[in-house]
This record gives sequence, C-alpha cells and structure tokens, in this order.
Amino acid sequence: MSTENEGTAVPPAPSAPPVPVDAPAAPAPQAQAGPYGQDARGQHPQGQGASGDAGHPGVSSSAPDPSWPPPPPPASPYGDGGSGSGPGGWGSSYQQPAPKSGRGRGGLVAAVLVAALFAGGLGGGLGYVLAKDNDESTGSTTVSASASGGDVKRDPGTTAGVAAKALPSTVTIEAESTSGEGGTGTGFVFDKQGHIVTNNHVVADAVDGGKLTATFPSGKKYDAEVVGHAQGYDVAVIKLKNAPGDLKPLTLGDSDKVAVGDATIAIGAPFGLSDTVTTGIISAKNRPVASSDGSGSQASYMSALQTDASINPGNSGGPLLDAQGNVIGINSAIQSTGNGGFGTGQSGSIGLGFAIPINQAKYVAQELIKNGKPVYAKIGASVSLDDGSDGAQITDQGAGGAAPVEPGGPAAKAGLKPGDVITKLDDRVIDSGPTLIGEIWTHQPGDKVTITYERGGKQHTVDVTLGSRVGDN
Repeated sequence: MSTENEGTAVPPAPSAPPVPVDAPAAPAPQAQAGPYGQDARGQHPQGQGASGDAGHPGVSSSAPDPSWPPPPPPASPYGDGGSGSGPGGWGSSYQQPAPKSGRGRGGLVAAVLVAALFAGGLGGGLGYVLAKDNDESTGSTTVSASASGGDVKRDPGTTAGVAAKALPSTVTIEAESTSGEGGTGTGFVFDKQGHIVTNNHVVADAVDGGKLTATFPSGKKYDAEVVGHAQGYDVAVIKLKNAPGDLKPLTLGDSDKVAVGDATIAIGAPFGLSDTVTTGIISAKNRPVASSDGSGSQASYMSALQTDASINPGNSGGPLLDAQGNVIGINSAIQSTGNGGFGTGQSGSIGLGFAIPINQAKYVAQELIKNGKPVYAKIGASVSLDDGSDGAQITDQGAGGAAPVEPGGPAAKAGLKPGDVITKLDDRVIDSGPTLIGEIWTHQPGDKVTITYERGGKQHTVDVTLGSRVGDN
C-alpha cells in the first residue's frame, strides 16, 4: 500500500448540500432577498537493497539498488502534500457550479432554512409565554440544572478527560526553510528535557538552517532545533530552546498489545486548526504502508496501525492515544481519493489513517536523542519493489554492479540466494518487497527472525539474525 503524507490548507465549505434530482421543486415564495524495509533501506525505483552503499539511479528494473536512500513509492490515488501548508499538489481543484437563474432548487433550500428558523423562533416565544402563564395560574414550577456544563465532572476514562490531560503536552509545529517554504504539523512532549517527537516530513524543511517553532495550547511559543531525523522511519525529534521546567511527557503505551476495535483518540492541527481532537477505533494492524511527502524525496515504510479517527493534513506527527490516554502511535499518513472537493486540491480524511506504532517510534526517538542518527535493521539482500501477492523476491542483480545478497551479511549467512521469494517473516505474511521492509523495521538490529521462502517450487524456513545500518545515507 502506498500513501501520501499530509499538508495544510483550509478550504471553503459549500454553503448547502444539493437537493436530490428527482425531488419535485416547490414554487418559491416571493420574499425579500436576505443577506469551507526492505530491511536496510537500500531502495531505488528498480528495487531494494540492504548494504547502505550509494545508489545509482540508472539501473534496470531487475536490478534494485541495495543502498539507501530508497525511491518514492509508485504513483497511487492517494493525496499529495507533505509538510508544506501552501496550496497545490493535492489533486484537481473543485469548481462549484454556478447557481441557476430563476426559481432553482438552491432558492428552495434557502427558503426552507429561513422558514424553519422563523418558525423555531416563533415556537420558542409562544412556548415561553404559555409556560409562564401556566406557572402563574397553577403555581407549578420547573426543575433546572443546578450547574452549568462547565462544572460537569468528566471522568479520566472519557474522551473529554483524556483530551484535557493530553492537550497541554501536544504542540503545533511550524517549519520553514531558508527559502521561506514550509508547513504545519504536530508533535508531543517526549521527556522533561524538552524533546518533542514528530514526523520527519513535518520538520524536513527546517533541517538545513531553517526556522522551527513549537506552540502549546496555552499559546506559549518556543524556538526549537532538530536533534535527529530518520527519513526511512519518518520519525524526528526536536528540542525546545529554553524549555520550561513544568513539561509533562505523555505516557507511552504498548502498541504490540493494541487490538482491532480498541478506541483511539487523535490530536493534531488539521489544516492548521491547532489542538483538534478526533476519535475512532483501531481498524487494522500491521498494515504495510509506503508513504511519501510528495516532494520527490525517498519513501518511508511502516507496518502501521490503521485508524478511522479523522486525520487530515496537519495531523502529522501528533499522538494517537488509546482510551486511557497512552500514546500508541504517531499519526503519519492518510489514504485519500486524491481530490479535496471543497475548492482546493488538498485531500482530506476518508476514514483511513495510518500511525507508526509507538514501540518502534520510541526506539527510533531514543537512538536519535542518543546518537543524532537512526539505526536500521537489515537482512542484507536486495528485493523487488513491485507490488504483488506472491512475496518479496531477492533480485538477480544489485544496482550499480553491487551483489544482490551482501557478502557476509545476514541473508548470506542464512543461505538465501537471488531468486528466492520470501513469503513470511515470523508469523507475518509477506506479499511484496515494501511489506518485508516495513516488517523488518519493526525489529531492532540483533533480533532473530524466522524467514519462510520458496526456492524451486519448494518451501523452506531459516533463522536470520538481523544486522544494522546507521544513518539514512
């Protein structure tokens, strides 16, 4: 599955829904007018490599490059965008049809709305008068609430309770490059030292000398700097300058224990609307996702948590919480129809959002804070990036003359050869190269995994101890 990351821009909404075509038009009253992994990140348009050597883009389709960085995923019907908040890149713009002349259906809808408002006001007035007269004549009284809505107790397990506790520890991030380009995303407090976790594509514009700020719901804004970023994982860590001493890190949950159907709460800044809370459920786990920010940069791969909580451009980097308020993922990508439909090319939520599991993101963030660079697990073999359902095939030739199986690497030690088709990693079914990459990257270097593969029509299994590669390049 290939998706696009998010951007930000606020479109105008249509004024009213259209009336069904087959509804008979009533005559309009005459009235006066009134006044929105492969393993080792070695990927190129022709394949996936594992050794981490420099890539060579001129390779044939049968010769994937075993080095980093990988190519962007193939074109798909997903929304475009990235961290940029400006317009464009999200599909064709919606053109609202011009209103028809005469007594069209639009006039009918407006007239009905006005009439309903007038009747509502009149009914309210009459109701008050009648009730008042009745009370005076009979001596009866009505019972009213003793407290306003603001005084209602909201238990910690409710959505309102979770949001009230988590919102003060989320930030809206604004990243700007030296040329003035940039966008808006989200992040959350990772520790008391001022580290904020977010997506790589949110802060990418500010990596090389750009400007970065983080704003809390209280309105306090802090300058920040990028501590480290991992393009392959799509995770980044920034640090607040002059961080306050009262930071409250969000509690991290266990994404391995999440179950389909569990409640979810997402916090972010969709289309620049900071501190927005939406809810949903976990609709799937271990969803293979290859995402791109639409800028032509390398792809990111994840074995994602899928949620139907509304996630839109600007939610990127924000926390996905469970019902107890624990962070179970980092909202990262959405699938969309490719057209916003409201006067803009940007696409929005259709109920398919994807989050990086927090167990993986926590490991990456800790490495970035410690070393400033990501560490990737690898098997040391180049695999085809073609989408399919038969598995991840080790290619016959590596890019730029490199060996398809890294000499002395984990795959070579396990006896894997070019032409082998990997169909399972532990108990996960592998249907393509990108799926294998995402699954490998849920592990850490040194982990032992069981690989099932086919060779010559026969199935084999072998244990592989994953190797490591440092950095994106």
